[in-house]
Amino acid sequence: MLLECRSLGIAVSDRMLIRELDLDVKPGQLLAILGPNGAGKTLLMQTLAGIRPATCGEVRIQDRTLRDWPTRELARRVALLPQNIEDPFPASVLETVLLGRHPHISRWEWGGPEDLRIARAALAAVGLAGYEQRETLTLSGGERRRAAIAAVLAQAPALFLMDEPTNHLDPGHRLEALQLLRERADNGAGVLVSLHDPNLAARFADRVLLIDGRGDCKLGDTRDTLTAEHLAALFETGFECLERGGRRLFFQA
Repeated sequence: MLLECRSLGIAVSDRMLIRELDLDVKPGQLLAILGPNGAGKTLLMQTLAGIRPATCGEVRIQDRTLRDWPTRELARRVALLPQNIEDPFPASVLETVLLGRHPHISRWEWGGPEDLRIARAALAAVGLAGYEQRETLTLSGGERRRAAIAAVLAQAPALFLMDEPTNHLDPGHRLEALQLLRERADNGAGVLVSLHDPNLAARFADRVLLIDGRGDCKLGDTRDTLTAEHLAALFETGFECLERGGRRLFFQA
């Protein structure tokens, strides 16, 4: 297993957001996480990345607990794309993406030709070839999000933790971003991605995790778990499902 959670609990103050979660992620799987605002999706991603402690339970990466991993070694295996990223200092787009290579570079070295090649390939993958010398602060919100995704791609982890990667992206780039992550999974990585759009989850995910923010979770194969009934209960609004061309489409009733 790339990732294992056992009896994982996440609470804020006296509110239990996630209770007794058991979760396995294998190489080749893409897991979509859906839930209403404030349900704990971001806190779950941070906990799985080792940024914040779990309230209870255990997280294991490749059969080792998070505390057993040296930080740099863990960063070579696990990459987190935060929901929001601040760019307080001027930097070029290429320099920003090269941050993803830092876990692979000695503390006393600069990135070499191979790191540059990987960073440029990641930029090309998100449609930002030719933007290398632009200052990141001059990019639009969607372009900055794509540059952030490129930095995660350049990190080349075994496990991708992507917190709402489609933020600020137009419809075409949303599909491209999810297709890139699907390709990484198909090539042997594990991918966890939090989403608000059930149609993206239905199209790209092997499994889904539904969290309601009250401690209850539903985990299972996408077709069995991602249903209009479950979505209606999760988001407290009506949903209907339409089957067309072998694909399911969800819309609010």
